Amino acid sequence: MCKENSTKAGISVGKVISLNEVKSGIFHLILKTELVHKNQSVPQSGQFYMLRSSISKVLLARPISVYSCKTQDNFVFVEFLILLKGQGTKELCNLKIDDSVEMTGPLGNTFPLPQEDLQNADEVKIAIIGGGIGVAPVAGFSTNLKPHTYDFYACFKSFSYGLENVKAKNLVITTDDGTEGIKGMLPSVFTADDIKQKNYSVVYACGPEPMLKYVQKVCLEAGITCYLSMEQRMACGLGACLGCTITTTEGNKRCCKDGPVFEGSKLIFSEKKPMERKEKVDNPDLSVNISGVKFENPVIAASGTFGFGTEFQDVIDVNLLGGICSKGLTLEPKPGNTGIRLQETPSGLINSIGLENPGIKVFIEKKLPTMMELKPVAIANLSGSSIETYVEGAKLLDKTEVPMIELNISCPNVKAGGMAFGLDPQAAFEVTNAVRKATSKPLIVKLSPNAPDLKAIAFSVIKAGANAISLVNTFQAMAIDIEKEQFIFDNIKAGLAGPAIKPIALRMVYDICYAIKTLPKEQQVPVIGLGGISTWQDAVEFILAGADAIQIGTSIFANPNCIKEIINGISAWMARKGYSKIEEFKGKMIFN
Repeated sequence: MCKENSTKAGISVGKVISLNEVKSGIFHLILKTELVHKNQSVPQSGQFYMLRSSISKVLLARPISVYSCKTQDNFVFVEFLILLKGQGTKELCNLKIDDSVEMTGPLGNTFPLPQEDLQNADEVKIAIIGGGIGVAPVAGFSTNLKPHTYDFYACFKSFSYGLENVKAKNLVITTDDGTEGIKGMLPSVFTADDIKQKNYSVVYACGPEPMLKYVQKVCLEAGITCYLSMEQRMACGLGACLGCTITTTEGNKRCCKDGPVFEGSKLIFSEKKPMERKEKVDNPDLSVNISGVKFENPVIAASGTFGFGTEFQDVIDVNLLGGICSKGLTLEPKPGNTGIRLQETPSGLINSIGLENPGIKVFIEKKLPTMMELKPVAIANLSGSSIETYVEGAKLLDKTEVPMIELNISCPNVKAGGMAFGLDPQAAFEVTNAVRKATSKPLIVKLSPNAPDLKAIAFSVIKAGANAISLVNTFQAMAIDIEKEQFIFDNIKAGLAGPAIKPIALRMVYDICYAIKTLPKEQQVPVIGLGGISTWQDAVEFILAGADAIQIGTSIFANPNCIKEIINGISAWMARKGYSKIEEFKGKMIFN
């Protein structure tokens, strides 16, 4: 393996000196930082920093390779090329002059310099390859070599960037779309035969994994050494978390500490099935059918977060939605819980509303008519404290025009000592069966994630006559005021929702969709997924995991426009992927 960096890294704060978008989605960032201690190293080619905006919404810093650097007095000016990709890089690409950036580094090892006889040879013996944003570290490395002693191959999707400091004997540029240089990818200009014909002795490369795998292959065929700079997701960058391991002939190696530069012959690349490519489609059909009811799109406003459909009318077009679930309704009016009702947490919200609602009779008389005037499918969310109150509520709703009922079985069963109906398979069966007999309307049963055996609950409600399942409801949580040394909520425990629960909710939706697929075809029912969905990417994940539709709730409070963004995002993703209908990718991850 390449030599590990032996000098000390440091934790510092960088100030933004310059930030420019050099090409669409590619940003050139210059940070000024003070050397923290005398043993701290100046960044070398191949190394990286963990960067995070001082005002950030992400938990982890992002590893960004050094593009170039210079020192002046006791300061280091470090340059980076950043690809705008996710939230972390988005924050870095939207910094302003003098903004602060948390910097840990420099980290990792460096590209080893070629032997002196290769740099002083009469003919070029060194090849350097950069792919996309991977151009940055190898372009920086090239400045350590004598000008015109190496050939440089730069491969891009469209146009080129980051080559200002490259002084190659031969600079070869390829682009996928032919906008610059040679149209094509690296194999168009760099093969094992090319290596032999040009008599290269060593290759340095950084770029996407498929490109590096190809470089390794042709270098092995040609019998020469290559050094490859790898990329992995990482949490610390210091070698502690073991989240960025690379498989090698010498066992697992840490990309951050043992790398990121590795001798190519020792890397073991995984065999990945190539993704099937489809032709782009225009205007994909987002409509879905849930138990005989058609929704114009799969996005439904979750119960308890959207009132009765009109509360958000002044700020967004509520008619964009596929459906709207009402506030949780009980037979009699409920004033809800006393005391504090909301507590914000990191990426989440704990609520203790307590099912405040006007009662089913008032809903039918005053709220339902306006819900029915809206374009989205109206869904009445039915709650209760006993089977009798559930049944009476269902009978009243059955006489209305509301198309569907969502049965909330997370409510406490007063006859069972306050345990929620949704925590016990038998109790879930009994309440669902009783409501099923009380109404002919399609019945969605909403499950609690707090059930000890969620699969058993799902199978029980299906057996009892549920036409569909929605999950998950909120997770039981609590909060304490450390100054007052008191519980925040009068009821002590409350429900956690929001983006924080999304990965767990996604897993639970997948588990239930997977389990339902094992049932006979006639027993299989649709699933509506919810829990922390805030972006279109989240929504697509739930549908790929098996959900027929999705509900969004807490995220509407944070960003009412997320409704439009999610619907448009699903549509754009489907068009790009070549899916004309939701059904074509729904549940693709099940048995995949």
